[in-house]
Amino acid sequence: QVQLVESGGGLVQAGGSLRLSCAASGRTVSNYHMAWFRRAPGKEREFVAAISWNAVTTSYADSLKGRFTISRDNAKNTVYLQMNSLKPEDTAVYYCAADPRFIRSGDFAFWGQGTQVTVSS
Repeated sequence: QVQLVESGGGLVQAGGSLRLSCAASGRTVSNYHMAWFRRAPGKEREFVAAISWNAVTTSYADSLKGRFTISRDNAKNTVYLQMNSLKPEDTAVYYCAADPRFIRSGDFAFWGQGTQVTVSS
């Protein structure tokens, strides 16, 4: 099992920045590819970004490229999502996920509980 705990969410004004963290524990987390998803009120969960186990490969939702950056520190078993130039439409619950496969679909093996991000206009 892999346990994932997100943190860093909160309320921010439009144009501001937040950095989310996902602390992982359990199996050798550095062997897992990691990703961030989000679910906005009344909408389906959507892919945000993914990073390979060795941080060599990243993938982003097209609409978020240039504003969001995913990174990881395997020594700390932590994955980050730096979010800049935030917009009200970025308001959502953000989830961290882990899987042995490098995928963008929602069938990740392990999920965190989520952290709320609210962007005010």
